[in-house]
Amino acid sequence: MDQFQAIRVFARVVEAGTFTKAAESLRMPKATVSKLIQSLEAHLKVQLLNRTTRQVTVTAEGAAYYERTTRLLAELDEIDTTLANAQACPSGRIRVDVPASLGRDVIIPQLHEFHARYPDIQIDLGVGDRLVDLVSDNVDCVIRGGNIADDQMVARLLTHMAFKTCASPAYLAQHGMPQHPSELEDGHWVVGYFSAGSGRAFPLDFNRGEARIELFGRYRVAVNDSGAYLAAGLAGHGIVQFPSYAVDLYVREGELAPVLEDWLPGPLPVYAVYPPNRRLSAKVRVFVDWMAEVFARLETTPLDITVPSRRLGRAP
Repeated sequence: MDQFQAIRVFARVVEAGTFTKAAESLRMPKATVSKLIQSLEAHLKVQLLNRTTRQVTVTAEGAAYYERTTRLLAELDEIDTTLANAQACPSGRIRVDVPASLGRDVIIPQLHEFHARYPDIQIDLGVGDRLVDLVSDNVDCVIRGGNIADDQMVARLLTHMAFKTCASPAYLAQHGMPQHPSELEDGHWVVGYFSAGSGRAFPLDFNRGEARIELFGRYRVAVNDSGAYLAAGLAGHGIVQFPSYAVDLYVREGELAPVLEDWLPGPLPVYAVYPPNRRLSAKVRVFVDWMAEVFARLETTPLDITVPSRRLGRAP
């Protein structure tokens, strides 16, 4: 027996005065209405209704049960309505953490679009390259690139972000154009990048056909911040790998030039990650859905922003 359905049917019988009228208003067979009332009485071990051939009356126990359950049903209907409205017009505060360049160059410039759709959502946006602990830092979701090491987390794939290898014109004028990735270990310089949290260095990745080369290269400077990584590349300290959406902006302005174009970096999977013990709320879900739209546009449309000369913060 569906007890909530039986309670609703019982309340309707009390209000309608007959099984026939209750069944008609509920668009249910009269036999189903009668069976549900019998099952409810058997479950409660009490008679709720007195039945005659002409009318139905409520017993004293039934009246008391009706009074209490109608309040419960009203509260349940209010909860359902509130949640339905929250799904249609979500509101409240969400805490989201994103990589530095993604926050500065992609999310923040386009947040007007998100807030036009969802004006009642307040976003606490953590922007930085240091990874946060979703549970201890009370973060609703994070946007992260690369494979998710913690298999306890729930992850939704948003995109595969394309990268390009590039260097400044000043660097290429001094050192020449590399012809093979191996030259980055002998004859050329890279800008190193290491994790702000663990200190682990990240290699550069090159793919051509079935061949794949992963190397760290030799460097004179390594950094742990995406803004500094870009600054070092723009200043001519070495070769760097950037997301294509960022590289294209600087290439158009003549501040960076693609290198090793026949050896492409592998695409980086980008995920929205949630704590496993929290149900994804409507307000977080619509933000993640919007992020998926933004990434889809990035694949086909350049960022619609003006990039001042020597602006920092383009690496992922």
